[in-house]
Amino acid sequence: MITKGFGERWAALEPIGRASSGGYRRFAWTPEDGTLREWFAGEVQALGLDLVLDRAGNQWAWWGDPDATPGVVTGSHLDSVPDGGAFDGPLGVVSALATVESLRAEGFRPARPIGVVNFVDEEGARFGVACAGSRVITGAMTPERAAGLRDGDGTELGEAMRRAGLSPEHLGRDDEILRRIGCFVELHVEQGKALATEEFDAAVGVGTAIWPHGRWRFDFPGEANHAGTTRLADRNDPMLAYASTVLAARRFAADNEAVATFGKLLVEPNGVNAIPSLVRAWLDARGPEETDVKALLGELTSSAEGLGATVSEESWTGTTAFDPDLASRLSQTLGGAPLLGTGAGHDAGILATAGVITGMLFVRNPTGISHSPAEFAEEADCLAGVEALTTVIRELAS
Repeated sequence: MITKGFGERWAALEPIGRASSGGYRRFAWTPEDGTLREWFAGEVQALGLDLVLDRAGNQWAWWGDPDATPGVVTGSHLDSVPDGGAFDGPLGVVSALATVESLRAEGFRPARPIGVVNFVDEEGARFGVACAGSRVITGAMTPERAAGLRDGDGTELGEAMRRAGLSPEHLGRDDEILRRIGCFVELHVEQGKALATEEFDAAVGVGTAIWPHGRWRFDFPGEANHAGTTRLADRNDPMLAYASTVLAARRFAADNEAVATFGKLLVEPNGVNAIPSLVRAWLDARGPEETDVKALLGELTSSAEGLGATVSEESWTGTTAFDPDLASRLSQTLGGAPLLGTGAGHDAGILATAGVITGMLFVRNPTGISHSPAEFAEEADCLAGVEALTTVIRELAS
């Protein structure tokens, strides 16, 4: 039953949003996202679950009445980074649906409601803020800021929601939904290869914490001019300040035992024969310790501002520790599954910060590659993840 429940759903998702790179472009409130949401709704209906939307448009499916007693929730997200892999997010959603199907097939009767969630805009690929769906419902991001976020074409998130048939006027903290979550367990492909090392060598592990991480926007102003006729001495080329800042980010990250990445860049007017008038770039920075990440950012901000840039914070999440008692219980339930932290952010981390009892399961990634078409997990390990999630949900809902 697990093999059938997982394999057929995985095959159905495979073509949606597939790019020529072999990766995926599944961005929030796009037609591809709409197709994914319709797929989720159809699977939920087939399982006989009750589907509801929260104030941010996240989809929640319930087996039982969560208003009678708080439930046990699992799930993840279906959106992707540009040309992202197949497993980041969808593995957790498909595994959650397969878990419910497996439990029903064995005749399990939950003492607590069981929920499956599909969070919207976890990656933040379109509007720039990761975990936007969970941030809004927990109050970590105001509805005004969320609705006003713009994509690269200037479309506001609120307008994108309207085009998708939802009302951005409903955006906001959702206490009704939060009250329904007794605990949350998110299954995710590991975005690293700790489980594939000799130290662990395990198909499934249990998360303990998420590193502190944030995103910042750097604006480097310049003066547009002709690339062929403007003397070097007369140029105000912001690309030079940007390039210098990229190198400084690598140096400061190494000095502070952190990681820093400029992975997104917009150039105006973006002509091959034109000196730019503006370079806008986004920094992602993370590390095991908050003090190290903040030190990195402080040094880099000072350096960039000295070159004429302005720096603005777009998101910041401190160290997020998952509930230690739940982590221990999950590990024991799974026969001593290894415990590990992660540098990747997740909706589970946002819920944990909001006070929800939260845990994570990770499925082995043999290469450690993620956010890339090369992201991979063996089918046997995926099925082991479904089996582990089924075991955990059965235990927590009994």
